[in-house]
Amino acid sequence: MTAPDARSGTGRPAELFFEDLVPGLTVDLGVVTVDADEMVAFARRFDPQWYHVDSDLAAESRHGGLIASGFYTVSLFMRAYVDHLLSRAAADASPGLEELRWLAPVRAGDRLAVRVDVMGARPSTARPGLGTVSLTGTMLRLGPDDRPEQEVLRTRFRGWFAVRPVEADPAEAEAAPTDADQPGADQPDSGPTAADASTVGSSDGDPAQSSGSPEAQRPD
Repeated sequence: MTAPDARSGTGRPAELFFEDLVPGLTVDLGVVTVDADEMVAFARRFDPQWYHVDSDLAAESRHGGLIASGFYTVSLFMRAYVDHLLSRAAADASPGLEELRWLAPVRAGDRLAVRVDVMGARPSTARPGLGTVSLTGTMLRLGPDDRPEQEVLRTRFRGWFAVRPVEADPAEAEAAPTDADQPGADQPDSGPTAADASTVGSSDGDPAQSSGSPEAQRPD
């Protein structure tokens, strides 16, 4: 059973943990298609350079038409990463990117194959219960036959992932001693001893606070 706090990046119970992300593993993140309206809307909002938003100027330039903002391309990668990996894995944020490269222009209608490769993994020394995973992400433009034609994006980054929870062994839980198993637990109470008599009625066992003492009769 999954521990209650072992949540994926989208909040659902996690099924993948640090131990599952071994070096050499490749995760297919699917294929995304660049939508023209979304591409331009992103650029107008966040990166309004003319070759991203002005189709006339872009057509007359060396670009031959509008090209996507590099950060729009990164956002497509991130969404695929969340949908196909972080939605299943016990992800816990990221310390950041180590490399981000835009290797070729991206245009409306492009179909981009997305993947991540696990390059390394080690337990975190600063955050007990987490492991640090080094990943390389790539996006490749597909041709009409769905074969990769050109790499358009490459990024290297690290992510933190929770280690798999250790479940309690039911056999050990059943074998754990209870109060009834302790020596003397079944012995009858022999009643107060002489040493106890002076402290009957005391709030904290101090003989000076016994019920017969003037101090005990004083109101609070």
